[in-house]
Amino acid sequence: MAGWLTSRRLFWPGGLSARLLLLTVLFVMLAEAMILGPSLASYEEGWLVDHVRAAELATVAVEASPAGVVSDRVANELLKGAGVVTVALQSRGVRRLLPPPPWAPMSRTPELIDLRRRNGAEWLASPFRTLGPFSPPFLRVQAKPQFREADFVEIVVPTAPLRHDLVTYLLQLLAVTAFISAVAGILVYFSLATFLVRPMRRITESMERFREHPEDPAARLVLSGRRDEIGRAETELSRMQDELRTALQSQARLAQLGQAVAKINHDLRNMLTSAQMASERIAGSGDPRVAQALPRLERALNRAVKLAEDVLAYGSSDEAAPQVRSVDLAVAADVAAEDARLTPEAVALVIALPKKFALSADPDQFHRILVNLFRNAREAMEGNGRNTGEVRLTAERKEGRAIVRITDNGPGVPERARDRLFEPFVGSGRPGGAGLGLAIARDLVRGHGGELSLAETGPSGAVFELVMPDMPSETDA
Repeated sequence: MAGWLTSRRLFWPGGLSARLLLLTVLFVMLAEAMILGPSLASYEEGWLVDHVRAAELATVAVEASPAGVVSDRVANELLKGAGVVTVALQSRGVRRLLPPPPWAPMSRTPELIDLRRRNGAEWLASPFRTLGPFSPPFLRVQAKPQFREADFVEIVVPTAPLRHDLVTYLLQLLAVTAFISAVAGILVYFSLATFLVRPMRRITESMERFREHPEDPAARLVLSGRRDEIGRAETELSRMQDELRTALQSQARLAQLGQAVAKINHDLRNMLTSAQMASERIAGSGDPRVAQALPRLERALNRAVKLAEDVLAYGSSDEAAPQVRSVDLAVAADVAAEDARLTPEAVALVIALPKKFALSADPDQFHRILVNLFRNAREAMEGNGRNTGEVRLTAERKEGRAIVRITDNGPGVPERARDRLFEPFVGSGRPGGAGLGLAIARDLVRGHGGELSLAETGPSGAVFELVMPDMPSETDA
């Protein structure tokens, strides 16, 4: 079996062009082979009909002679000219040999072929029987007369001349078939090579170049502008290359960012530890203003320390699983607004919530979600040249889910940034933005089993919708 497969590989061409050429030639020859039988049958029938007509004309010459009698020499000439052994004419049930043939012994009874009534199977099989080794030496052929009023004309012809002519015709037919197959194969080969193989080769070479050097802009496929399937394949490949190149660039930036974070994380943790120790010493100062600001400072330092500790594991794993608790949305929004630098004098936070609206979430992760969304809204308005604005927070419960909407009256999300708004490094609609805030917020929301989406946007502002499931919290368990 292995040897057969090896030999098959040796004789089966590897190139698409060569395979198309070979298959075209084979299919044309197959089509010619399918019409070989009908062609031979038609040729044999025409040959027999020609001899019947020639013999029929010979009978006319006999009847035109004095007393309807001819000499043996003339009879032989007439039969030889018609290419038959005998010719008979039957009219009104009376059968006559015209002219009477000389004595001609026959070793076998001639096989009868009635051209007046033949079915398709007999018609197709007849030439192959004639060409076969067991064909009879003579054929008795009956046909309807064309020049005489009679029931039928009957001739006896030798099989050898018919076989010779059939072989000659078969060889000519095979030669023509081979020529047509070669011409058709070459034409199809060059046509397919021009319109199919060459464009496919361009696409394949572009894929190979892109695989070797995906960051090289020269490896991008140059579109031909075709509107058929090849053109569509070129367009989709070009889009895929652009998207993959963007993804590779994003991953490279993420890798660089991860290396930078890993280097500074140790020093940052030491700094935060020192800041915590300093805050503990400040707590004993007795200043009422310090006592008022100290809780906020402690919360910020605790979150920073926890975030720095989690960064070490973030590069090799997903975000930590949320530790779900009951979170008062109004309180969480006030704290997040301070970290996002929302102030009544500039960009103000307006809370329009039902009384004591709480949801189930990880307090630290939910804080990061709100901070990213609030900061994103503030920076969008400041980037548009506005120093004042409003961020409105609303919420409702629907079908076992908490739906939180954050609405701003900024410039809205640019159309070019909407499709990839939540992708890191590519989704920022603000010049100079890294595009990380919304990407981080969505990852955190999805970690809770929820979803973050852009619900509305336009010149009057944008609406982000945060859908959180009402999960059982640890305090409820």
